[in-house]
Amino acid sequence: MNCMKDLQRESLCHDPIHGYIPFVSLVDSGECSERTLLDHPWLQRLRQIHQLQTAWWVYPTAEHTRFQHVVGAMHMASRVVAGVYPSLRDVCPDAPSRGYVECLARLAALLHDVGHGPFGHFFDAHFLRDYGLTHEKLGAHIIRHELGPLLKKVRTCPNSCLAADETIDPEQIAWLITRPDGDDTADAPRWLVMMRSLFCGLYTVDNMDFVLRDAYMSGYSSRAYDLDRLLHYTFFSKHGLTIHDRGMNALIRFRQARSELFRSVYFHRTVRAIDKTLEDLFRDGRHFLFPGNPLEHLGAYQQFTEWSLLVDVARWHQSDNGEKRALGERWQRLLRRQMDWELADERIRLDSQATDIFHKGRETVALQVIREELPAELREIEMKCDLPNYIDRPDPKTAAAGQNFLCRAATGQIGPLTDNELYKHLPLSQLVCRVYLPKDAPKAHASAVSAALDKLLGSGDEDDLTNM
Repeated sequence: MNCMKDLQRESLCHDPIHGYIPFVSLVDSGECSERTLLDHPWLQRLRQIHQLQTAWWVYPTAEHTRFQHVVGAMHMASRVVAGVYPSLRDVCPDAPSRGYVECLARLAALLHDVGHGPFGHFFDAHFLRDYGLTHEKLGAHIIRHELGPLLKKVRTCPNSCLAADETIDPEQIAWLITRPDGDDTADAPRWLVMMRSLFCGLYTVDNMDFVLRDAYMSGYSSRAYDLDRLLHYTFFSKHGLTIHDRGMNALIRFRQARSELFRSVYFHRTVRAIDKTLEDLFRDGRHFLFPGNPLEHLGAYQQFTEWSLLVDVARWHQSDNGEKRALGERWQRLLRRQMDWELADERIRLDSQATDIFHKGRETVALQVIREELPAELREIEMKCDLPNYIDRPDPKTAAAGQNFLCRAATGQIGPLTDNELYKHLPLSQLVCRVYLPKDAPKAHASAVSAALDKLLGSGDEDDLTNM
């Protein structure tokens, strides 16, 4: 296909975040257009999966879907590549053409959520994990085995096209969307390793879109951070993805906005109460929801969305099966937005003030410790513990760590982008300990939980953080 701009072959979709998003609709015989992929059932199913897994039950305007997000991420990939490709070629002379890099990045951004199930990340934790899967691993399988033949035929995107001797490699797309796992970079070309930081890192084509989109759609902010400045000061150095120090304020603002979304939207107390209710429903009825490992039932999984799930469970209360009918009555409550769990009390602590017991992922341990502080007659009451982090810090132990670097204008020196550099202008990391009780629990139970939290974490009055 001729790379000259052909407006007849290009289509536009209008997006409230990015304005007009171009994509290729018409291509030469034997090629695959971006529109063909957008219209594919594996992509169209994302229209039936909310971007905010359960927060849309709390924020009425946040009805946007994974489909809207991946289209925005695809557009974001083009914007990023336009800025960083010259520096990528400088440090990696063997990098393929701009057309290849841009098409690859756009496809990876478009397909990074293709493996998601109903309720997004919740489904990872409460279904896929039992099969050793994540939505990324499942998505990588779909890319390789379901969409691979089409992806190999993609040769052009709105701004560029592949060189005559280049062919998109679906394996590279699958690799980009999968989080680093040990030393999986050994056989990857250096330019591709560099590109992975745009999909797994401090700021990526994924989270740069969803922070803007979620903030706008939830009503939190119409423009959460300065995207233009952040992209303007981003480039590749020989070390990796690098930000000039003149762009640090934009990066800090981005991380602030992201953290505030976690505090105000993703980890809202009622959102988490819905999650707790949903946990119980999945635990007791998952065998009715889906037949088993999605890898063994891909056809059924393609049809399995929030829409299909919610329509199915809405009928369960009429089932002839007694177990399913009882579960259906519980689902009816949730469909009427009636949660089984209600926040009893919470404490917010600076991360350094919380013991290892009260850290994210330690809910079971924390719950046992809280029980031990309750009066003997209340130690067996029903309750759930929630330990969300409001301000996240990059974990140096993860495989994705160490991918971001800082360039100092005064000296031109480039070094690691450390916690100190990134967070010296941000509040300290905060950890929340929440305890949920059944909605009809006696008030005395909530008072006892509050007293137990006082003993373990203090009342919170001394730092006035509980009102945040």
